[in-house]
Amino acid sequence: MRYEFTLARPLSMTARAAFPELKVSMVDPRGTTLYGAVQDRAHLDGILARFRNLGLELIDLHRLPD
Repeated sequence: MRYEFTLARPLSMTARAAFPELKVSMVDPRGTTLYGAVQDRAHLDGILARFRNLGLELIDLHRLPD
């Protein structure tokens, strides 16, 4: 499964490093979009927890076609 995550603000290089399994598809003043393979529900929950722990606001999440 592949997912795309859109965050409410641009991410620093340090914050991006917290998500090594995700690639950046867009960064602009309005936010950052990351995408990548998610192994299972536990992996997805872990990614979402990292967003929360870093204080990042997730504004969109959707599954991409395989």
